[in-house]
Order: sequence, then structure tokens, then C-alpha cells
Amino acid sequence: MTLPRNSSPTHGRDYSRRNALRLGGLGAAALGLAACGVQGAASSKPTSTKQALSAAQQFWKAQKPTTHINFANWALYIDPSHDTLKQFTAATGITVTYSEVIQDDPSFFAKINPIIRAGQDTGYDIMVMTDGLEFGELVQLGDVTPLDQSKLTNFYKYAGKAYQNRAFDPGNVYSVPWASGSTGIGWNPKYVKTPPTSMADLWNPAYAGHVGMMSDTQEIANFGLIKLGINPETSTENDWKAAAAELLKQKDAHIVRKYYDQGYIDALSKGDIWITMAWSGDIFQQNLSSGTNLQFTVPKEGGTLWTDNMMIPKNAANPVAAMELIDWFYKPEIAALLTEAIEYISPVPSVQGIIKQDAAKAAKPADKQTLLEVADSPLVWVSDADYARLKTYVPITAKTSVAFNSIFQPVVAG
Repeated sequence: MTLPRNSSPTHGRDYSRRNALRLGGLGAAALGLAACGVQGAASSKPTSTKQALSAAQQFWKAQKPTTHINFANWALYIDPSHDTLKQFTAATGITVTYSEVIQDDPSFFAKINPIIRAGQDTGYDIMVMTDGLEFGELVQLGDVTPLDQSKLTNFYKYAGKAYQNRAFDPGNVYSVPWASGSTGIGWNPKYVKTPPTSMADLWNPAYAGHVGMMSDTQEIANFGLIKLGINPETSTENDWKAAAAELLKQKDAHIVRKYYDQGYIDALSKGDIWITMAWSGDIFQQNLSSGTNLQFTVPKEGGTLWTDNMMIPKNAANPVAAMELIDWFYKPEIAALLTEAIEYISPVPSVQGIIKQDAAKAAKPADKQTLLEVADSPLVWVSDADYARLKTYVPITAKTSVAFNSIFQPVVAG
């Protein structure tokens, strides 16, 4: 199904969505939590899934429909003309104020947590948060409203199985995905002639001085753990120490050229580094915008699946309308519009076929080519085999973040 568009598919998209994501590291996140007084508040016992669902049923029974929504999201993370939102308003009569106010998870958490703790409305009915430290704290502190499962009709009908069973939010009690990406190995085939298949390739002495690793401690911790055969989702502090030791071996052997933030993608394109930890979306967008031929794979031991998630903050003024919009984005034709614009992994598998149909109908050759690349790219459409090997981040809380950061920060420092 082809829907009306006011803009063509994007070329050379700004990287600001992932550029901001957690690049301040867990140290900044921990400071943000402390500034909010979270460490004192976190002493309350976490609510069990069963308790949360029971409380949610009572909450939703008391809610009344409204005709407006305030939506907080990251920059450049929706279709530029907002057709997805305009069509929602046309179909439901519910208007949407859309704000690109999230620059990174720690700072947004620091902004909204004191407001919620004070029992006030943040001014947003939907927010998009990444799985990780802040996501976990929002849930543990009761800062988010459990979703009305009865209103997730499209989600349960169209979302892929991998997105209906996520370790960081079992049962989708508090969130459903907006979009995802994966962290694996990227390489420049001008310099790496044998395609890498294993995490060990990042430790290969043949590439000494030309290996890139990420400076984000959650990202690098996952790779150290996965290399040792440890599942990050169930790892312990002793596992973290073992992973850090493995990463320090790589560092001390002078294999790593640098621990990068977003700059790794330019270094890889120029040949400063030959092989690196990489985000799938970066590789895809760099090739699309610059004509490079960078490659990406999920190593045989595994990689990381990160997900940005729609959530409803506690005390939101329009939760019923928010649920309608959340489920709206799981209509395949709407999810297709979003994916064509942002070029990240969609939680709706049927979107791939819709994008191919849109490519066939595209009037401009450039638009047709871009849509075909989005529809056919394994960086946007993850195989079942790759999904099976992808893990989410180590589940960090305010209580464990100091220990975690003290273990992994020495790896990326200096």
C-alpha cells in the first residue's frame, strides 16, 4: 500500500540520533541519577510484573479518553513531513504535539525524574527511551505507567516475535519498540580481505593499530562478555571483571587504535581503522550517503541488539490517547512510512514487502533506488539467525552502576 508523501526518502541522514546515545558513558548517567535524588528513592522494592499488571488494570479502568497527545522523541527520528502523525489525527481526531527534546537518555531522565517524583505531569504522554540504565531506573522507581495490553492489538498482530519477548521488559509491560539497531563488526574491504566472522577478529594481531572499539562502557562490556561466551543479560560482577581483563589484553597488545564515539565511521571510511565495533545503521547510512562499500556482520559468538522504546511517563495527562498512538505505529503501512524515513530496524517484519511495493511505484529513479536499498539491506532486516545471536545490554541499575563503571572505565580511558 502506497501512502501519500510530502518528501522523498532521505539521503545522507544526520547521525545525531545515535551520536547522542549514551556517548557520555555511565559516569554521566550515574551523576544524573544522583542529581535527581534517585539513589535515595531507589530503596523502594521493585514492583513485580504481576503486581504491575494488576495495578494497571485498575488504573486503566479509571481513565477517560482525551483528544490530544504530547510526544517526546529524539531528533531526526520520524518521517520529516509527519505524515504518520497527520494520518493518525485524520483517523482519530486526536491531535499531536511532537517535540524533538531528547538529546540523550541521561539528561532527559534527569529532567523528568524530579517532576514525576513530585507527583506532577512531565508535559509528555509518550517518550522514547533506550533499553539500559535509565530505562531500568524508570521502571524500578515506578516512573512509568504499565501499558494497557488490551489496546495493543496491532502490536500483538504485526510485531515480530523477537520484539514481543525482550529480556529487559518481559511481557512488554512498560514499553514497546519504536525502532532498533544492532552492534556488530564493521570492516573496510579495501584492507580486510577475509570477511571477519568471529569476535576474535577484533583481537587479531594482524590488524594491530587499525582496530576500533567503542568508548561507551555498556557497548564495550557486551563485546568483552560475549567473546568469553557470557550472556550479558545474566552476567555478574565477576563476569564483568573477566570481560574487562580480556579487553585490557587487547588494549595492552596495542591492537586498538582508539576507543571511539561516532567518529569511528569516518575513520573506517578513510582507512585509519580497518575493522571496528559498529552500529548497523551507521554502516548502512554511510554507504547510502557516501557511496562507500563498508561491510557489517554479527559475529558468530553474538552481538548487541539495542532498542528505543515508547513509554508512558507516570502522571501523563492523556494516557488513553497515548495508547492509541502507540498501537497506531504498528499498522504495517504506518511502520513502513517510518522505516523509509529513519532507516533503522523496524519491529514489524511485513514492512519490508510494503517498502518494495513503494519502490516499484516510485516516480523518481533516485527514490526508487533508495527504497530498494532500504528494503533489501540485511542491516535493516536482520535474519532469524542473527536475531538468535543478539543480546541486550547488561542490566545496570543505580545500585550497580558505580561498580560496573569502575570495572570498564579503565579500558576506554587514556
